[in-house]
Amino acid sequence: MMRWLRSFWVRAVVTGLILTWLLRQVDGGAALRTMVAADPWALMIVVGLVLLDRVVMIWRWLLLLRASGTPIATAAAARIFLVSSFVGSFLPAGVGGDAARAYALGRRTAQRGAALASVAVDRILGVVAIALMGAIGVAIYARAHPDPQVQAVATVSAAAVVVGSAALCWADRWLRWLPAAWHGWTPVRLPLRLADGIAAYRATPRTLASVFALSLLVQLLRIVQAYGLGLALGMTVPFSYYLVFMPIGLLMLLLPLSVSGFGLPQGVMIWLLRPLGVPDPQSLALTTLIVLSGLVGNLPGAWLYLRPSPDHAADGPVGKL
Repeated sequence: MMRWLRSFWVRAVVTGLILTWLLRQVDGGAALRTMVAADPWALMIVVGLVLLDRVVMIWRWLLLLRASGTPIATAAAARIFLVSSFVGSFLPAGVGGDAARAYALGRRTAQRGAALASVAVDRILGVVAIALMGAIGVAIYARAHPDPQVQAVATVSAAAVVVGSAALCWADRWLRWLPAAWHGWTPVRLPLRLADGIAAYRATPRTLASVFALSLLVQLLRIVQAYGLGLALGMTVPFSYYLVFMPIGLLMLLLPLSVSGFGLPQGVMIWLLRPLGVPDPQSLALTTLIVLSGLVGNLPGAWLYLRPSPDHAADGPVGKL
């Protein structure tokens, strides 16, 4: 199943089918005209916010690396983060960049377990932050605009994320419920090593609290970016509703079923914007710009990827990480 999800061609087919369906349902020409007419100054502000969220994301990962004692310089860690984010644009959405980052850090530091654990904790806290932001958004929006359908989707999504993330944080305990004879078996041994690496961070609550706060800031920045794009397109959707539909859209972006975030996340966000009477072409324009803004944030990584690495000997085959 995982090999199936990693296949670029499978994801390309899924993305292509969803985009084809969307374009049959939505006037693509109208969406394109809406994007062309977008306010350029608002777009420039959004680009600045995208670059700012990349800085915050690097900062939170550095806090995890310092807490684990990983021997790597700040500049080298920042390079790995940016280049792997760029490389991840061509890998399964949501997990591709993380896999490239963990691989590159493990190659550079020879601490593969710690590298994988730092990326896993970074991702877990990020996903929990998305869920919490969604729950806050539902609570705020529901006061003035009760919508049972949207509330149900957001609430179930948030609950599932929190429960799943808690299970991962304490996986070192429940995996050991398995018979001891199984612990040497590769499908159990490798998850146990990762779980132990994640569990080590439970001894650094201040770091986890700081990283979680930065994760909330990243998600808020992304919601503000979407709101700015909506304003650039002339949309009148209240900011409180962005707090509801964007976290769900961000969770869809994490699923390894699309190429660079196109397809499924766009379809879900278009569906969530319909209750507010947003025309589908305008919704398609917004969701396309949201995905494109994320790709713009990967451009620094593309620039670094094309430059010679100062530690080329330590670089792995996944680009010049």
